[in-house]
Amino acid sequence: MQINGSANKTKRTISWTSAIIYFLVSLIINSMGNVLTLVTSAKIHPAFLGSAYWTAAENNLGFAVLGNGKWVLFWAFFGLGMLITVLNSILVGKWSWSRVLGNAAFLGPFSLLINYFNGIVTNWLPDAHGWLMTVLYVLLNFVGVSFIAIAISIYQRVNIALHPADDLMQILRFKYCNGNASKAMWFSYIPPTLMAIVAIIITHQFNNFGLGTLFAFFFQGGITGIADKHIFKKLKHQAIDVGEVK
Repeated sequence: MQINGSANKTKRTISWTSAIIYFLVSLIINSMGNVLTLVTSAKIHPAFLGSAYWTAAENNLGFAVLGNGKWVLFWAFFGLGMLITVLNSILVGKWSWSRVLGNAAFLGPFSLLINYFNGIVTNWLPDAHGWLMTVLYVLLNFVGVSFIAIAISIYQRVNIALHPADDLMQILRFKYCNGNASKAMWFSYIPPTLMAIVAIIITHQFNNFGLGTLFAFFFQGGITGIADKHIFKKLKHQAIDVGEVK
């Protein structure tokens, strides 16, 4: 593994001010999207909706290992995210402190926003009673998945700090999948699938997976690809570094 090599890194074409604004907007959109998937899933009884794929897996493994607690979501998202950072370095073929610090810099505020918005939205949305509220929550869940996909598109293009899962997807997309967002997203679901299996072994429960999770699995990558073309059209992928592409 090489250390801090950057020969294959593309150039930036936008200012740092613009990049930071895009990043902050995408961070809020992503956090809200994740919370919408978690809360709407919890408000329907019996639960059948589920949350976004990574969200479901990290949430399940976090509760399986750490139990219930005020900060369990923070530590689950942050700790498991940093493990994916190591996998990303292996795939790129080099250890880059800027990449690691960028992943950590994303995970800190992202995990805090998840905790913050989760408390607010949980109090806002009542439990679903009747088919009309159930349909509304299903649509809100799909909106949450779409928010996540759009946010991924924005901050992947900005590329100043990425969630390790989205960094993994970007590495797979441009190094192994010829730029195909959908294919890369599906390959990137291998780690959370393993997390979910471990959680099931520990708890003997299958939580947070359902209709919304299937929607995320099949459509999130495609929505990200569409957002690349139609959301902030002038924003192009910045400073891509996926190591040596054969």
